[in-house]
Amino acid sequence: MEREHGEKGTGENTPGTERSHFIKQIIEADLAAGKYDGRVVTRFPPEPNGYLHIGHAKSICLNFGLARQYQGRCHLRFDDTNPMKENREYVESIKADVHWLGFDWEKHEYFASDYFDRLYEYALKLIKDGNAYVDSLSPEQIREYRGTLSEPGRQSPYRSRSVEENLELFEKMRQGEFAEGQCVLRAKIDMGSSNVVMRDPTLYRIRNKAHHRTGNKWHIYPMYDFAHCLSDSIEGITHSLCTLEFENNRELYDWILDKLDAYHPQQIEFARLNLSRTVLSKRKLIRLVAAGYVDGWDDPRMPTISGFRRRGYTPASIRNFCDRIGVARRDSMVDLALLEHCVREDLNKNAMRVMGVLRPLRVVIENYPENETEKLTAINNPEDASMGTREVPFSRVIYIERGDFMEDPPKKFFRLAPGREVRLRYAYFIRCTDVIRDEEGEIVELRCTYDPATRGGNAPDGRKVKATLHWVSAAHAVQSTVRLYDHLFTEENPAEKEDFEACINPESLEVISDCMLEPGLADAPAEARYQFERLGYFYADHKDSAPGHPVFNRIVTLRDTWAKIQKAQKNKA
Repeated sequence: MEREHGEKGTGENTPGTERSHFIKQIIEADLAAGKYDGRVVTRFPPEPNGYLHIGHAKSICLNFGLARQYQGRCHLRFDDTNPMKENREYVESIKADVHWLGFDWEKHEYFASDYFDRLYEYALKLIKDGNAYVDSLSPEQIREYRGTLSEPGRQSPYRSRSVEENLELFEKMRQGEFAEGQCVLRAKIDMGSSNVVMRDPTLYRIRNKAHHRTGNKWHIYPMYDFAHCLSDSIEGITHSLCTLEFENNRELYDWILDKLDAYHPQQIEFARLNLSRTVLSKRKLIRLVAAGYVDGWDDPRMPTISGFRRRGYTPASIRNFCDRIGVARRDSMVDLALLEHCVREDLNKNAMRVMGVLRPLRVVIENYPENETEKLTAINNPEDASMGTREVPFSRVIYIERGDFMEDPPKKFFRLAPGREVRLRYAYFIRCTDVIRDEEGEIVELRCTYDPATRGGNAPDGRKVKATLHWVSAAHAVQSTVRLYDHLFTEENPAEKEDFEACINPESLEVISDCMLEPGLADAPAEARYQFERLGYFYADHKDSAPGHPVFNRIVTLRDTWAKIQKAQKNKA
């Protein structure tokens, strides 16, 4: 697997519509040749057995984006062929995620279960034509008979059953007369094929469990490879896009449609998304949730779309990320820093600037009048003048960040220290005159003076200071809980580790409960995003915030690792 740093994207919100790639070239050639009568019909076919992750976002953006560009349509089709793992919760979460990303399937919502009757008739035709048989080998024996990559498989002793016997047994399977695993329906292809997928693959298996849509009607359910290609065919899909792990399955996709003389879409494979410091295996994501490493599928540390949403990522930033990484034919590793860069890029243009103090240190400005408050003008976003300004209160007692003061600072520490003068953002120059400690010797308060002539942050005599600090007025501050997130994994590629759980970062979450914010954030609307000056971008959690006590999740810090990577590469070149 190669390391992929991505390319500069267009910044547009519909990935795949601006930059060329091999799938677009295939579609444009088909359109030029009049193939499929000039139609472009794609589909996004998730299994409703878990929540969607960032890898699915790439597929969503690709399929819906191409359909939009070529004036076609994209279907949302749920591959609900396994009642053991699927439920309505996942269906609704998938629909919500696709809508949140900015796409709409309109009236084209489908389920593989919509086609169960037709798929059953297709299976009967394969049996009648001698292309499928009921096999009574155990699952273990079927695996044993299949052979290996270097050794051909062996034919099942049940492969020579007559058409009549196969039809009778298949009907008994449908009626629920067999236990799970007692028999399956298999395609009759070639046990000596160099492609293991073609060695008489299973088409139907028994599942004596109610389905979330069809109830107890069925005791047999089609396998993915059988249901998928035929669902594509039934819906008139033109370009069936899937990731590279299905490349070997394309031969079976074509075989089934050819044997049934069905309408034939074109399967095209592209590289899946692999993201650094992340796992995207559904099995591993389920493990993270089940073992309590995270607080559910929408935990902001999860790479799920719902997790990114709760973290505060924007749909536009995810779409832009999917555009930038492009569509390739080979797998690669994309740096998580690129995704975070896309988030910062969007928020820098659109997020309102505010002031909040995460670890407050009380400051008393001794020469400021007691019981007096004044309103100072603050800029909402220097990148967008149309966002205007706001007023923030200033008073005798304020809070600053505890980390912005050092009693005995090192040489390159330019923030507040005894006798030193600094600027308060939008306010005044202050100078530290005294340090107050508690009985244990901890610093609990600073005493300072201010220069009234420096209102707005500039000295009329031209003197300069080397640091500007953010602050909030103590009398007007809103107490808030803030969650600070770090990478969930300490390793660059935890998916490669035998024990991926050993790579989990024990410091991936820090909760601070006594943060102080400027008063305008008391009733911050759910899902609002802000830049806390000097601290990063933050999101008002839509699940945990309450009126008067917002809960904020840090989306990303201000430090842009991706920008540094790009700069280093440019300098190296």
